[in-house]
Amino acid sequence: MALFNLIAGLVAWLGWYVVPFILILSLIVFVHELGHYLVVRWSGVKIDAFSLGFGPELFARVDAHGTRWRVGALPLGGYVKFHGDANAASVADGSRGDPSVDRSLTLAGQPLRNRAAIVLAGPVANFILAFVIFTGMFIAFGRVEHAARIGRVELDSPAAAAGFQAGDVVKSINGNAIDSFEELQESTLMSTGLPMRFVVERDRRDVDLTATPKITVVDQGVFGKRRMGHLGLASSADRQDAKIERCGLATCVAWGAGQEWFIVKATATYIGGMFAGRETADQMSGVIGAAQMAGEMAKISFWELFSLAAWFSVSVGLMNLLPIPLLDGGHLAFYAFEALLGRPLSERAQEIGLRIGIALVALLVVFTTSHDILRLVTNGN
Repeated sequence: MALFNLIAGLVAWLGWYVVPFILILSLIVFVHELGHYLVVRWSGVKIDAFSLGFGPELFARVDAHGTRWRVGALPLGGYVKFHGDANAASVADGSRGDPSVDRSLTLAGQPLRNRAAIVLAGPVANFILAFVIFTGMFIAFGRVEHAARIGRVELDSPAAAAGFQAGDVVKSINGNAIDSFEELQESTLMSTGLPMRFVVERDRRDVDLTATPKITVVDQGVFGKRRMGHLGLASSADRQDAKIERCGLATCVAWGAGQEWFIVKATATYIGGMFAGRETADQMSGVIGAAQMAGEMAKISFWELFSLAAWFSVSVGLMNLLPIPLLDGGHLAFYAFEALLGRPLSERAQEIGLRIGIALVALLVVFTTSHDILRLVTNGN
């Protein structure tokens, strides 16, 4: 009986966490690599393989262009292997001086602008995927908005110390107009302990207030502990101050772009906060944490899981733009040096850079995975 319960628990865990994570990760990786693939085809470069996953091949087919479309046993990534590359990291195979190799069919033989476009296409495809998902969900469901009216001010909070009162309507923050309580929450999240200048309407007149959110650690259960800015303001409970906003196509497109831009800004703010000492690396998650998030969203609804896929897609796009060899941003950095020097970096320099990139990525994987495990153990106790 105990063995049966153990097996049933394992199957349930796989169903709720691993399967949803693999589904959304496969979608994100496929779209990323498809971005590379489409621009590569446009450039005339031959593609030897398009792989979803790494490791031993589960199944494959070769298309009319000679590209081997394959699925690997380890579904944690993917790659497009260009003709003339020694491996999936786009390292040249040493045939640069071989007259029998048609360099026009290789990535290395393309003009600099083509190579940069090919590399950039992957992250751009991730941003497009997220934009399409967000816009589509706004078209289907609209969004809930609460008026920027203060319903309650917590005692002994930064908001109370700044002079906020119930009934105040927030009109602007740091000079930017505010139309909803959700925008107020987003601005607070982005402040990470920095002073915020408010203009609120009170008794038909404008009042200037300044408040600095207090950084608090919020335990979000399976999502771990998160450091968040806290002002101590609650939205109005009046039903007239809450509504479901519907949108036409143009408005939904603007909302989708705005949601994606918020993720980019929040990520940049977090990274900047780490360098400034206002944030810690405790909020970073690896594969285990991402699988937990996917599982929890899948338990709520398919649409929540789909929305999480959009968030992950933006994160993957941003991560790949980091100037780390092995990632797309590392290749772009090499191309930037080539544009400045008027010649490519030596193969030796690129090889050293690739090894450094592999080490950095490996360290990041080890750090985030160990942090995920530690959080699991801590929460379990």
